[in-house]
Amino acid sequence: MENDTRPCLVLTTWPADQPIDAFVRGMVEARLAACVHVSGAGRSIYRWEGAVEDAAEHQLVIKTTRGRLAALGAYVHGAHPYAVPEWLEIEAAGGAAYAGWIAASVTGG
Repeated sequence: MENDTRPCLVLTTWPADQPIDAFVRGMVEARLAACVHVSGAGRSIYRWEGAVEDAAEHQLVIKTTRGRLAALGAYVHGAHPYAVPEWLEIEAAGGAAYAGWIAASVTGG
């Protein structure tokens, strides 16, 4: 439901060798995320198409609401260079003021 203002986090990654600013700013400017934390490049070792891969990636922690997940998912999957980008939703609880800020940031309230 679009009006569900419960806070949640979404985790995804982004290849360290590709520009990230437009992707991240686009989420915030479109009110899909209140904030996106981008960590420095690290290593991901994973299995993909039958081989073990080793890639430099940024970890992104996206702060949003349950109501914005569908639109955020469409944005991430449409703009991401990976065929199957990481998409992990984590229910979150926290201070009322911070949760209110997240909700206001993604709804324009």
